[in-house]
This record gives sequence, structure tokens and C-alpha cells, in this order.
Amino acid sequence: MKKDTEPTLKKLETELKLRGFSRQTSKMYLFYNRKFLAFIKKSPEDVEEDDIREFLAYKMSDDSLSHASIALIKASLKFLYMDMLGKNLALVRTPKASKKLPVILTRSEIKDLLEKTRNKKHKLLIELLYSSGLRLSECINLKYTDLDVDEGTGWVRLGKGSKDRLFIISETFGKDLREYKEQSGADGKGFIFMVNDRKMSPRGIQDAIKVCARRAGIEKDVHVHTLRHSFATHLLENGVDIRKIQKLLGHSNLQTTQIYTQVSSEEIKKIKSPLDML
Repeated sequence: MKKDTEPTLKKLETELKLRGFSRQTSKMYLFYNRKFLAFIKKSPEDVEEDDIREFLAYKMSDDSLSHASIALIKASLKFLYMDMLGKNLALVRTPKASKKLPVILTRSEIKDLLEKTRNKKHKLLIELLYSSGLRLSECINLKYTDLDVDEGTGWVRLGKGSKDRLFIISETFGKDLREYKEQSGADGKGFIFMVNDRKMSPRGIQDAIKVCARRAGIEKDVHVHTLRHSFATHLLENGVDIRKIQKLLGHSNLQTTQIYTQVSSEEIKKIKSPLDML
């Protein structure tokens, strides 16, 4: 990669921060733009439409990359060369990312998950994620001072899109949190989920959830977002208005929330099979 590409990449990094992109998205945009420049061996100012088409075609030949990954690569290149550098490029059409329906746990599986989890911190994690619908990063950064247990609410501070958001918590979680706080000797000011005086890592939380699911005998692929999906779907099945669910989840677009109308099984269960009607 040419040395004169670094100033452009530095400008890209700055622009991503100014526009409020998440840390993970910024990291991936920088990563793919760096890979592209190493592949094409040109200065950013000299990049042409055919260079981008060649790189995308090269990446699409990699069977290990999903359609979603290709879409992310395309978006990262478009942001730098069209949005920032103002190049008039007609990017190659790429396959649309497949819209898989999210995995949802049944209410019975949620109960099994909680009953079979013996580690109090891990059980508290599951209770919070299922009762609030928080994202992984929001859970990691949650502090005792962000919660009003008596009111059954909490605040996500500077969540996705750099917005504060009100969320709900259950009475069960509130009671168990008080007990956990007393037993752990927490001062009630720092992060809730800590390991060795540091907040839990994303990997640590994901691994904890997966281990708990295996012990509960759940064969589905369970992770933090599975509990968020289950939270939203079960609220919908309980008759909660979808716009309220949208606010609780922090979705800026209602269409994102409407996917849960496709995975809710309650209305489907009410339909009688034609075989039983003979």
C-alpha cells in the first residue's frame, strides 16, 4: 500500500467519528478501505470505478464471505470515494443481504434458561437482557446509577446513534440485583457486570450466555441478541403496540421493528390444520 494513503485513511477515521458511526462500524470501514488500497496499489485520488469493481468481484469470489459482508465492503468504499472524495462512481450491483428471520426462544425455553443457570451474575445477565431488550454494548456499559429500580426503568447513555434511551426492567431483576449488589459489596456507582475490577468483555458475556443455554439443553444458537429478539417478540404477542417496542429497542426505523411480526407464532398457532378439519 502506498505511503500517501495514510492521510486519507486518517481523514476517513475522523469523518466516521464526526458522523457518529459506532466503534465497530468505523473499525470495519477502515479495515476494508485499507484492504482495498493494498489490493489496488493506487493512491485514493487515482482510484477509478473499475478498481472498485475489480475488488468487489475479487471479494465476491470468496465463498466464506456472506452477502452481508459484501454489502458492508461496498458501503465502506462508497462512503470514502463517493461521500467523502466526491467521485462520481456507479458501483457494481451486488447480491442483497439475505434477510434471515431472527432466532427466538419460547417462553418455556426462557424459563429453563433461568432455572438451570446457577451462577448468580450470569442469571442476572439473562434477566436483564430478556427483561429490557438491551444490546450487548449497552449491557456492558450499564452502571448502577443508570437504573431506577423502584420505578422499573433505566437509561441507556449514548447508545447506538449517540442517543440516550429509556428502557424497562422487571421487578424480578430489580430484586435479584439488590441481592447481588449486597453480596458482591458493590458501591452502587460503577459498572454492574464486572470481572477482576473491570467491566465484562463482549466475548465474556457471549460465552456465558452460550454456556447457560447448553446447560439448559437448548439446541438453538443462543446469544445476546437472541434474548433481545425474544423480548421484542414476546411483547408483541402480549399485545404491546409495535411503536412502543420500537422505542424500547432504540430502532430509528419502524421497518426494523416490524420483522418481529413475521416471527411471532401466536397467531399461527391459532390456525387449524386442514387435515384436522376433514
